[in-house]
Amino acid sequence: MALCALHMNSVRRIHLLLDHYGSAREAWKHEGEGANAALQKAYKELDFIHQHQIAIFDYTHSDYPDRLRQCPDAPLILYGKGNIHPNQGKFISIVGTRAASERGKEFTRQLVLDLAQKMSNVTIVSGLAFGVDVAAHRAALEAGISTIIVPAHGLDRIYPPLHRQVAVDALENGGILTEYMSGTEPERFNFVARNRIIAGMADAIVVVESRAKGGSLITAQMACDYDRSLFAVPGRPNDLNSRGCNELIRNQKAALIESADDLVLQMQWEEESVPVQTKMADLLVDLNEDEKRLLQILRTAEDGVHINSLVMEAGLDYASTASSLMMMEMNGLVKSLPGGMYRSVG
Repeated sequence: MALCALHMNSVRRIHLLLDHYGSAREAWKHEGEGANAALQKAYKELDFIHQHQIAIFDYTHSDYPDRLRQCPDAPLILYGKGNIHPNQGKFISIVGTRAASERGKEFTRQLVLDLAQKMSNVTIVSGLAFGVDVAAHRAALEAGISTIIVPAHGLDRIYPPLHRQVAVDALENGGILTEYMSGTEPERFNFVARNRIIAGMADAIVVVESRAKGGSLITAQMACDYDRSLFAVPGRPNDLNSRGCNELIRNQKAALIESADDLVLQMQWEEESVPVQTKMADLLVDLNEDEKRLLQILRTAEDGVHINSLVMEAGLDYASTASSLMMMEMNGLVKSLPGGMYRSVG
């Protein structure tokens, strides 16, 4: 841990030191200036870990993610919170632009729901960012399958804060996994570095929407470097959000994917009959009377209902309606549309 604190921005250097000296203990003996400060930081981190019951996944231990261990720049230590089993089942990373279209977010949701019905013991990995990332996590929660969040910071915060509830819900089945110590800010460089974990942990990586440049393409290139199976969702030629995906397919870096069937077939996974999850039914039982009334109205309108119409029809005030809709959206029961429109999900 002290070596990681000292060389936090150079994982490859740590690997070289371990190869040269044979162990972390021997490598530490040869560290000079800055070693004491790093050691104090490591002690502080141990206190944080014990206080918050955080799991440590050490590179040398059997519970470290096997797929990630194969990568030459794998983190020496990962810090986890939740119910994480990084070597059980099939891992699929889903990434895409933060400015995802409604089409992209809905494709992500349907892909995850369909995969959950076709395969048992599937884990969805992503980075909790706006757009495709959080859509993938929410869909996994809706389907009742495991999801792992890989942030670009320590476990003392959640970024973006708006997605805090998604992260909390993920702790029950999956959780949060990071290489960064507490106190680490979500800086730009960290987002690029954490993408290698998202790519390295997975059997397959799916890029749903990506512009000509962006973090999703960095993850895609890492997937190629790690010899992972890469898939991309095609889009219209004039769609800015699809240029990156179309380019990956054109250059034969990624296989074209239009459904969960494509992924299962190309990965040569055996399709299974998975019982329908009861998570949605459980959520409906927990609704209060206002939420039940709003959901009943939304389910009678295929194209959605404007929030002002919901206020009038449900006989509620605007603030209560907006609050109820937000909570139901976070639980995956309703979906917000452009222009103040809402529709039911499922």
